[in-house]
Amino acid sequence: MPGAVLSKILLVLALCAAAMFARADEIEVREARLAPAEEGLALSADFAFDFNSRLAEAVANGIPLYFAVEFELKRTRWWWFDDKASVKRMQLRLSYHALSRQYRLSTGLLQQSFSTLAEVLSVLRRVRNWTVVDRTALLSEGNYEAAVRMRLDVNLLPKPFQLSAITSRELTLESPWKRFAYQVVTAEPREAKDAKDGREAESR
Repeated sequence: MPGAVLSKILLVLALCAAAMFARADEIEVREARLAPAEEGLALSADFAFDFNSRLAEAVANGIPLYFAVEFELKRTRWWWFDDKASVKRMQLRLSYHALSRQYRLSTGLLQQSFSTLAEVLSVLRRVRNWTVVDRTALLSEGNYEAAVRMRLDVNLLPKPFQLSAITSRELTLESPWKRFAYQVVTAEPREAKDAKDGREAESR
């Protein structure tokens, strides 16, 4: 077989292997959106990923896995540096308790229990109504860029697993930043609106 042909075959095989490898350890951010809420601005996001056998085995053997959901909101300005309006981080802890045969997912004071890994992953893949901008934060009117990502925090794994994560992609799971636009429109003050409505009524 000519050397050039062999080189092309090896290149194609390497690219295919790299593509399969990338899919195995990546989280996909399928959807992310911001919406006004009572406490301020709330984020909802959907992620897509599965556990490989190494991660499933680790959690089944009692090793807790910590996932971080990170959010940023910055105001885009063509004439100056972007202004970072909000930075938030949420940590989720996934664990398995052999005595109760239950998977547990906890964040802050909230804790949920599940019978199977499939059930707990279906909840882990969804973030709902997470307040990322407090209502006390005064956002200027204009265009903003929001970004969100999820990752397995390997720094919180036991030391032997941290070392293993350096050389093996089986213990890494993360998404790229998902960026999307958000526009802030300042509402017209009530007093000004009432005065405007009054003037319009008199002109009729």
